[in-house]
Amino acid sequence: MNDFTLNAEARSDLGKGASRRLRRLASLVPAVVYGGDKAPESISMLAKEIAKLLENDAAYSHVIELNVGGTKQNVIIKALQRHPAKGHVLHADFIRVVAGQKLTAIVPVHFVGEAAPIKKGGEISHVTSEIEVTCLPKDLPEFIEVDLANAEIGDIIHLSDLKAPKGVEFVALAHGDDKAVANVHAPRVAPEAEEGAAE
Repeated sequence: MNDFTLNAEARSDLGKGASRRLRRLASLVPAVVYGGDKAPESISMLAKEIAKLLENDAAYSHVIELNVGGTKQNVIIKALQRHPAKGHVLHADFIRVVAGQKLTAIVPVHFVGEAAPIKKGGEISHVTSEIEVTCLPKDLPEFIEVDLANAEIGDIIHLSDLKAPKGVEFVALAHGDDKAVANVHAPRVAPEAEEGAAE
């Protein structure tokens, strides 16, 4: 049923020293599972397994089937702590998914139609690469599309300009914060040809 699966083991050896040993000696990544009506659960998983899962961008905003010592539960990634230089995952937080219960998740943004404003001489700045959403597990989108095909120079695209998928709410908007997602601006450096003409 689920393309996104991850095997893990429960761990009882807790603390920073234990986490360092896991990473160094066993190539394991420590993690914690929160939420639902159960207590937080400390687990560990193979570093190569979580790295393989994260090769697919959709895993960041997809329900994952987590198998902890034979017991399966559905979770989503809440947060990842990465190595500052090497980029691999040092620690993961997962949130349990309960059917019929809304969840909050971070979903990536996909920008489309960027060629149109660029052709008009505009430059595009992406203000954010992800949006926090709240929805039922069945409605969780893989990404939020931002269409820039009709954007003009000087336009700022806000959350309120985006079409949220059915059943999905933008958390910031619900709190009255209409964040900017992208903007189209004139090039900062004047073209050389114009400078030559001015001289």
